[in-house]
Amino acid sequence: MPGKIALEEHFNLPELSGELPEYVNPDMMRDVSRRLTDLGAERLAEMDAAGIDYSLLSLTAPGIQGETDPGRAVTRARQVNDKLAEFVAANPNRYGGLAALPMQDPAAATTELERCVNELGFHGVMLNGFTNINDANTGWYYDHDRFLPFWERLEAVGVPLYLHPRDPLPGNQGIYEGHPELFGAVWTFTVETSTHALRLMTSGLLDRFPNLTLILGHLGETLPFNIWRIDHRAAMMGDLIKYKKPLTHYLHNNFYVTTSGNFHTQTLNATMAEMGSDRVLYSSDYPYESMREASEWFDNAAISDNDRVKVGHTNARRLFTKLPEQIGKRA
Repeated sequence: MPGKIALEEHFNLPELSGELPEYVNPDMMRDVSRRLTDLGAERLAEMDAAGIDYSLLSLTAPGIQGETDPGRAVTRARQVNDKLAEFVAANPNRYGGLAALPMQDPAAATTELERCVNELGFHGVMLNGFTNINDANTGWYYDHDRFLPFWERLEAVGVPLYLHPRDPLPGNQGIYEGHPELFGAVWTFTVETSTHALRLMTSGLLDRFPNLTLILGHLGETLPFNIWRIDHRAAMMGDLIKYKKPLTHYLHNNFYVTTSGNFHTQTLNATMAEMGSDRVLYSSDYPYESMREASEWFDNAAISDNDRVKVGHTNARRLFTKLPEQIGKRA
């Protein structure tokens, strides 16, 4: 299927490439690291071969969220976003940007949000999970009251926020002791990110700011399949409940999900059955996943042609209203 718009496609800067995970196959990570810093001919050729006209680029995890010093996080976020804006300007019909924000300093993050959207023309935000503040063992999740002014401004600006995974805090990793094979995209990413999303739902944040739009990758980090049971049992918590509507309401009305790194037709169909095909967006998760594999699966998946078009690009056009009118390879 030509004309696809991909939303979770990562990049990195050479000076940050030493911060990638060490538990993945070293040869694989060397190749991933190289591809992360390539935004030229090789990546564009892979997009062309996969039928991807346009990619929204985001800084790879943990990115700014892993910076423990708030002042350095503010400086680095601005540098990363400026560099991303240069990449986009060089290929504006192929690339768009998702802002990296220094959530270590919520006021600075709000300022950078507005700069990225209003001056750099970015289409949204990518946060790589919780934010470290002062040390690697301390993390802040975004349901904390310190972030309320940021959420208020994000709702007013009106762009989506993509909540991307990262590994859990060191103090929360005991259950995985002796099992490094479960880290990252295998399992820890899913548990960490789905729990973070549930914190946002159950905190009352989405009652306070009902027009927020959030995106989860990997077909929703298992939430579309687990939400009934979560909702069913949470409703029995009585006075502990801080939210006003069923959790399914927030999932269906405030969240979108992407196909990034989850190329399984039964899972896609189950997600669409729960959330509707209007809430699913195409992604490959490059370069951690193969654009070719993602495309071959999606183009041939047993779904309706109407849903394929919606997931492939129509839904993205509806959600990201300022995408260029003309995208794709120039003749």
